[in-house]
Amino acid sequence: MTGAGRRADGASNADLAGLIRTIPDFPKPGIQFRDITTLLLDGRGLAATIARLAALHPGPVDVVAAIEARGFIFGAALARELGTGLVLIRKDGKLPGATVAVDYALEYGEDRIELHEDALLPGARVLLVDDLVATGGTALAAVRLIRRAGAEVIGASFVIDLPDLGGADRIEADGVPVGTLVAFLGH
Repeated sequence: MTGAGRRADGASNADLAGLIRTIPDFPKPGIQFRDITTLLLDGRGLAATIARLAALHPGPVDVVAAIEARGFIFGAALARELGTGLVLIRKDGKLPGATVAVDYALEYGEDRIELHEDALLPGARVLLVDDLVATGGTALAAVRLIRRAGAEVIGASFVIDLPDLGGADRIEADGVPVGTLVAFLGH
């Protein structure tokens, strides 16, 4: 599917879904871990993933922002595909120099993400990227962080959506179009 705010329909990206391995009961019983390493091993699948992510949000895009860590893989390739730069959104204490940070709630506790304070120009059109959206907590924190830096989040793209957990809906409710390629029910 293409266009702003498009989500996986299950059929159009079945080839990509077939390249994503499911590992039951990892990291704990009851979790169905969606392993992208098998997708990354397939050159054609990886190339198709990047091309399809690029088509989800027709732009214009000034910069891609990727969430640590697996988002860096897709973010770097997508930035190259779109001809933009890449902004890294990292966990607290990982970036040298002056940063802007936001705290966000986890299931049990809090976490913090940050970016360099000079990474985004005011008004920059930013496409947020990560490998997977589950509850949306980290992505929503990244949206707040990008906005705090004075930039505009024009969309959020994910390879995988876990719709049962509602994260994509939460991000859209915050005014950000969400694009995903593959959806897996259950978690």
